[in-house]
Amino acid sequence: MFRAEISVRVRPNSAKSEVVGVTNGVWQVRVSASPVKGKANKELIALLSRLLGVSKSRIGIIKGHATRDKVIVIDGLSQEDIMKRLSPV
Repeated sequence: MFRAEISVRVRPNSAKSEVVGVTNGVWQVRVSASPVKGKANKELIALLSRLLGVSKSRIGIIKGHATRDKVIVIDGLSQEDIMKRLSPV
């Protein structure tokens, strides 16, 4: 079973939720939700779940619950799978 960690920088209150790209190994992600009561974190997990094709229960925030810089763990995918699925075509 694969388990991968990715670093993410989240920009809340954006016009739409999307993965912008990767800079120095850190994924740049915009979410439309505000960072109040965990709304932005929930939106981030929902977005990653949709883009990666895994259930929300297989994605977790292991570091950075209250900051823009987060470390996300994804069960069931390799780093290579994540790169392929999140990178723009």
